[in-house]
Parts: sequence; C-alpha cells; structure tokens
Amino acid sequence: MTYRSVSQKRAIFRELHQTGCFVLPNPWDAGSASVLAGLGFKALATTSSGYAWSCARADGQLSRAETLAHLRAMVAATDLPVNADFESGFADTPEGVAESVRMAVETGVAGISIEDSTGDPQSPLREVEESVQRMQAARAAIDATGGDTLLVGRAENFFVGRPDLDDAILRLKAYADAGADCLYAPGIKTREEIKAVVSAVAPKPVNVLIGWASDLTLQDLADLGVRRVSVGGALARAAWGGFMQAARVLAEQGRFDGFADALPGAELNALFSEPAD
Repeated sequence: MTYRSVSQKRAIFRELHQTGCFVLPNPWDAGSASVLAGLGFKALATTSSGYAWSCARADGQLSRAETLAHLRAMVAATDLPVNADFESGFADTPEGVAESVRMAVETGVAGISIEDSTGDPQSPLREVEESVQRMQAARAAIDATGGDTLLVGRAENFFVGRPDLDDAILRLKAYADAGADCLYAPGIKTREEIKAVVSAVAPKPVNVLIGWASDLTLQDLADLGVRRVSVGGALARAAWGGFMQAARVLAEQGRFDGFADALPGAELNALFSEPAD
C-alpha cells in the first residue's frame, strides 16, 4: 500500500473544494474512521461532540491537549484528509488562537475549523471585530507553516440560540475577508437559508451541516451550490442510540431483543483485519 504525505492529503482536500459537492462524514475514533474510509468517502472530519461522548464528557469539555492528541490519532487512522473540529481555538486571545492553530497544523490535519462562540450562555457569540481578529490570527499561523491547511470560518448563530441569518452572513463574509477558505453556518436548514449563504460568500465554498433526518438530498445541496456536507455528531448519536436502546431493554426488562440488529462479530473482524502481506 502506498501512503499519502501530509502535503498530498492537503492538496487533495483543497481540490475537493473546487467543484462539485462531497460528503465529509464525522467519525469519533479510529474504528469509525476506518469504516468510513472503507465505504469510499474522500475525506473525514472530526467531531468534538462525538469524541467527547466517547470519553464520558460533554461537548466542549475536552482540553486543547486532549483534542490535539485526538487529531493525531485520527490523522493516523486512515489515508484520507482530515478536517479538524477545533472549536473556538482553545484560547481567549488572537495570539493564543495562533498558537493553538500552529499546534493543530503540526498534527497533520488538512483543514481546521474555528468557531465564533464563547461557551457562555449569557453571551454566546463573540463580537464580530474580535472574531475577525481571531480568524486573521489563525490565517497568519497557517500561512507561517506553508499555507496549505484549509481554514474554515464558522458562524455559530443558529447553534447557540441566535438564529439571525443576516448576522450570520455578515460574520461569514467578514471571516472570508479575514482569510477563511471555506465558510460554515451550522444549523441553517431551509433551502432559502442555504442559498442565501452560498450566494453571499461566493465564490468561496460553503459547508452545510445535516445532522438530523432531512428531506434534502446530496443532489439537492449540490444544486444549491453547496461544496461540502458534514454530519457533526450525528453518526455518533446514531451509534449511541442503538447502544442505549439495547442496554435499556437489557437493564429494564432483562431481555436481549436489542441485539437483533447488531453486526456479527465476524463482519466486524473482517472490517478491521490487517491485510496479508
């Protein structure tokens, strides 16, 4: 087997953003990453929530060091480009964001997403000017390492209970001007919202999150001009849903019906078996 270098994976990742529309699924560990790679996906993205739940933690409760270790493990898990869910950069200042981003780039990720959320329910979004400065710091940090890591700017309005489309678009346009290569407003759902975001930041590519049952298809999203589609913690939540259903039936009823849809061990062993030399 030939292995791609970090530079090759980053070049492939950038090329994926040039035309068409691709799915960027979100594994939470090496096993789920390996399975997704085997299904033919062209790139992967980490999920802060999915990984946090696997560590018995809530989303947002993992440290920078823990997240960086996870990024290294995910990059090593497959030969696909990996986009890092890097939350808000694990720093209070632009200088701190730059330091964090430099450390993330060193893990070998092909892309890094930076949010404008604060984690404070009373004031969940940073001011636009501050967020722009943080994005500029991330851009400068990436450029100082060679500039081939993709920078994603995220406007968290719809995720933090401030569903103001005009403000989200204002933020995304500002992040694009500050050097973001791809723009992302997680939580927008309607065709009208998606079309408005795509149009506002064109020609830069847009990521759309589909983390719920939706009547939109990948072709629908492509027709709206979306370049990439991620699922956030949805795959992890689907796995936890199956686990909890089986575990509750066992705990509450003493029954084993919940195992009916479980994959056979032989199938899982085959998925993860090392190929013979």
